[in-house]
Amino acid sequence: MSEPICLQQRHCLPYKGMTVLNRVEAQQRLVQLASGWSVDDEANVIHKLFQFKDFHHTMAFVNALAWIAHRENHHPDLEVSYASCRVRFTTHALGGLSENDFICAAMIDALDAE
Repeated sequence: MSEPICLQQRHCLPYKGMTVLNRVEAQQRLVQLASGWSVDDEANVIHKLFQFKDFHHTMAFVNALAWIAHRENHHPDLEVSYASCRVRFTTHALGGLSENDFICAAMIDALDAE
């Protein structure tokens, strides 16, 4: 039996046929991410605050994140400050969380680990 593929090794899927994750499903996927990610009260958004030592490092992270989002065709909402970036994922087309949100979050975690 083969090992399951971890989230950061997967790619986002087309939304057609995809369903919104409920709170339990979202919480199950949350444990596959690095620490710091949270699910909002309505279980429609996952978010995390990334902190950096200065603006240059923040913008390098944002640019790398933007490249991933473009490649995966799944774009987060960002709140960028001098030394931080809050990242929020939701699947707007579905009105809630999907597997794609967790796949992209795992890819972003890999950036922060570098």
